[in-house]
Amino acid sequence: MIDKYVPSASTFAPDIDNLILVILAIVGFWFLLAEFVFFGLILKFKEEPGRRAKYVSGEKPEEKKWVSIPHYATLVFDVLIVVMAVKVWHTVKIEMPDEAKGKVATVRVIAQQWAWTFVHPGLDGKLDTEDDIATVDELHVQEGQTYVFELTSRDVLHSFSVPVFRLKQDAIPGRIVKGWFKPTMTGQYDIQCTEICGIGHGIMPARILIETPERHEAWMKATPPTKSAPVDLIATEQPLEDGKVGALQPATPDTALARNGLNDEGETTP
Repeated sequence: MIDKYVPSASTFAPDIDNLILVILAIVGFWFLLAEFVFFGLILKFKEEPGRRAKYVSGEKPEEKKWVSIPHYATLVFDVLIVVMAVKVWHTVKIEMPDEAKGKVATVRVIAQQWAWTFVHPGLDGKLDTEDDIATVDELHVQEGQTYVFELTSRDVLHSFSVPVFRLKQDAIPGRIVKGWFKPTMTGQYDIQCTEICGIGHGIMPARILIETPERHEAWMKATPPTKSAPVDLIATEQPLEDGKVGALQPATPDTALARNGLNDEGETTP
């Protein structure tokens, strides 16, 4: 149902969608039932001439059941939701792919005000080698390939969000946060920053291109490695403090606007 509005393009996206739908069904059922009983009691016990108000202490079994039965039923559904949520959480956040098996690719995601830098492994399939490819606001991945991402921030808190993957992870300065995904559908989709990170937060989009194995290999062959790539307005060839490639220079609202084809007033430039 959800994928009719937002495509589902990762292996764990259906699990998250199903969890959302289960919670919606449970909460929706109890909401409608509560409203039905609420308005039903209002109509049944509305004021009528000659009828006196009755004090109800709520101590009798036939009175307590209106609270105790829904209470116990809600607890049962709460346990069901927690069990399902923990299972999905463990799959997405705890069960990391085994990088030692050699079938997992690693990409580096670097956030800053207000741009994303993505460092891809080259044809050798390894990061921090001579053929690494760094791009700004454009992540290239291969359909059916499992990826581990190394996420960090150069300045303030950001949040790496890929809606079609049902993926959202905070980027924290000074820390490398790992996660994973496995694309299941080719196409071009949005990447968002979903953490308020300054005046340019709203103009910090990026895109992810999910490609077939043949097209992805052709892209790697056609794209020069980081050290020979043209210097972008925001990304540079300078190494990070730990010697890794893909560093960024501080961006300004003006450079972020220009990168998105906008002028100072946020209007599209010719």
